[in-house]
Amino acid sequence: MRPVGAVLALLSSVVWGTADYLGGVASRRLPPVAVVGWSQAVALIAVTATAVVTGEIHAPTGWIWWSVLAGACGAAGLAAFYTALAHGTMGVVSPLAALGVAVPVLGGLATGDRPSALQVVGMLLGFVGAVAAGGPELSGKALRSAEGRSVLLAVAAGFFFGVALLGIQRAAESSALMTTVGMRLTSVTIFLVVALAVRSTGGVTARDLPFLGLVGVMDVGANLLFGLASTRGLHSVVAVLGAVYPVVTVLLGAVLLKERLARVQQAGVVLALGGVALLAAA
Repeated sequence: MRPVGAVLALLSSVVWGTADYLGGVASRRLPPVAVVGWSQAVALIAVTATAVVTGEIHAPTGWIWWSVLAGACGAAGLAAFYTALAHGTMGVVSPLAALGVAVPVLGGLATGDRPSALQVVGMLLGFVGAVAAGGPELSGKALRSAEGRSVLLAVAAGFFFGVALLGIQRAAESSALMTTVGMRLTSVTIFLVVALAVRSTGGVTARDLPFLGLVGVMDVGANLLFGLASTRGLHSVVAVLGAVYPVVTVLLGAVLLKERLARVQQAGVVLALGGVALLAAA
């Protein structure tokens, strides 16, 4: 894998992890669906303007249907993820959602990528870590609590994120920038329909827009970095490097929100992130 591809993929993780933390914080005072919808709307304006200025808007149209798939799944994943972050522990939710990387990894394998022994070990560590991280909140009455439901939402978010990553990789082969335009156009359309159906904008005010705009721009920036990385390396490797973002979210949650985890959860998080790290190292 060329170094530039690895660097871009890791940068996408840093930006994604920060955006996830900010989105999770915003979702603790605003409806998660509103956070996703408004942040995506601001991002759509920014990325469309960029495509027009750079002339990329005239790129070949092979990105369209893959970007629609990525946009729909990405929107569903973000809504589930931000809801999980709003009610659960970031240090548990984020690693669980990151395991959705299995989807693009399998996609890469199906198209010719071959995993090394180290990658296989990484996958196993990631699975065991995910079970340990969510275990205390999946047992007994906890499953019916807000924390327990956040674990289930994180797993659902991971699946949607995985499909979205696969869509980004395929669409970026035509145009990474237009892939982000197609994704945001799809997600904003979905949330616009929802807003019209419920006749509500989620209580978002003009004062909230700069912060939500930052979340959206960072998310679309991470999408673009990941798409560019996918054109410069093996899809399976880029996918796992892009999935290191929980490290950033967990650290921000621990430092800024003073979150604490049970020991078994700490071990699970370490194993899950260690599995991702092994996959990246491979």
